[in-house]
Amino acid sequence: MQVPLHIAFHGVDSSPALEARIREHAKKLEQFYDRIISCDVTVELPHQHHRHGKQWHIRIQVSVPGDELIVSRDPGKDEDHEDPYVALRDAFAAARRQLEDYVHRLRDEKMREGLA
Repeated sequence: MQVPLHIAFHGVDSSPALEARIREHAKKLEQFYDRIISCDVTVELPHQHHRHGKQWHIRIQVSVPGDELIVSRDPGKDEDHEDPYVALRDAFAAARRQLEDYVHRLRDEKMREGLA
């Protein structure tokens, strides 16, 4: 990454273990596509009153040449995102899918340019 990974926590104290997991996930994204410009990750524990436990909100913003990929994982109706590590896993999986789509679009554009 050209710009160092940025991690922010809102509504919750920062956690070295959670930060380490975020860094692992971000490194895997960069291994998949090494032209990532920057990656910003926001971890939030909204102050909402639920009958069930609190749900984590994860937002990932990945800047790549010519585009910006944004994943915002709002807590769903299920209770999966009561665990911040599950919420992170799901958010980074969605970021990976968006990055894969971006790479496929780039390849398609290059192929069309080559045919023209």
